[in-house]
Amino acid sequence: MPEDLAYEPLEPQPGSDDPAAVGQGADLRRLRDVPVNLAVEIGRAEMTVGETLGLRPGSIVKLDRLAEEPLDLLVNGTRIARGEVVVIDEEFGLRLTEVVAGAGGAVATASALAAPISDAPAEAGEGEAEVVDGVPEVGEANAA
Repeated sequence: MPEDLAYEPLEPQPGSDDPAAVGQGADLRRLRDVPVNLAVEIGRAEMTVGETLGLRPGSIVKLDRLAEEPLDLLVNGTRIARGEVVVIDEEFGLRLTEVVAGAGGAVATASALAAPISDAPAEAGEGEAEVVDGVPEVGEANAA
């Protein structure tokens, strides 16, 4: 790399004295119409090719997640939130109970959405959403 290369320093955002905050307040409105793929993952399993070829209607694949654990909401393959299955007008939905705040892995739970986000992951059972108007919880919904 040439040594005569000069770099211009980035200017901090107005009202920000923190050099680490440069670029964090970027205007993201231009990205609002960019399509992304959302998926809800109920679990994973590892099988051999032979076991996979042996799958037939009625076969059961055991997943790596307990029935009462929240499901993952993925955007383009990256987990951004967790939640529980709900039924809305005969269609499945996902009620979010945890939201991953960013690359640091901070999580906001449903019980603490108004509180500052902690760097520690949520404890099991924390932030579970209350069932309202008879909407089933994950264990009661037929998610398969």
